[in-house]
Amino acid sequence: VMSYQVLSLKYRPQSFDDVVGQTHVTQTLVNAFKKERVAQGYIFTGPRGVGKTTTARILAKGLNCSDSENGQPCNDCTVCNEITESRNLDVLEIDGASNRGIEEIRNLRELIKFTPMNAPYKIFIIDEVHMLTKPSLNALLSTLEDPPALVKFILCTTDIHQVPVTIISLCQRSDSLCLTTDIIRETLNNIISKDELHAHMAFAN
Repeated sequence: VMSYQVLSLKYRPQSFDDVVGQTHVTQTLVNAFKKERVAQGYIFTGPRGVGKTTTARILAKGLNCSDSENGQPCNDCTVCNEITESRNLDVLEIDGASNRGIEEIRNLRELIKFTPMNAPYKIFIIDEVHMLTKPSLNALLSTLEDPPALVKFILCTTDIHQVPVTIISLCQRSDSLCLTTDIIRETLNNIISKDELHAHMAFAN
């Protein structure tokens, strides 16, 4: 019996080339890898549903995949698979909306003291970072100001204006754009054609 997979998960981009409508963001990241000038911290901002957290995960894979090429992960190794499935011990995701307290950031500050377990970097992805409390943001700021060399921070937010300028200044900022109707239509048509092909192949077998 074939298990059904939600389309948003099935077709979630797994490399920079897969991300649609944000070439200005993904090309900048690929260029940073090419020039070996990947920043210590990134902040992705933009409306909901445009690929900020997805891009953050791809960036994490590009940093920690041993077979990545110019930041493009192989998506075949253990590390890539673990990050895709959100179970890699060196890539930790924190949801700012539900983990707003100072304790979570204190825990983060303890975790960064440990070296990565099976990858080059320990990476912290903080989603909706603007939702953190003021004491939490202050604690995050002091961590960003003097992070260990093997630690990277990737922050995501739908409301950049709520993020302190001091934090933004310590990160490389990328602004994701709303997707145009044409891009959405083209992407949906591609998914439909792929899904129909898979359905025909499954039926034929």
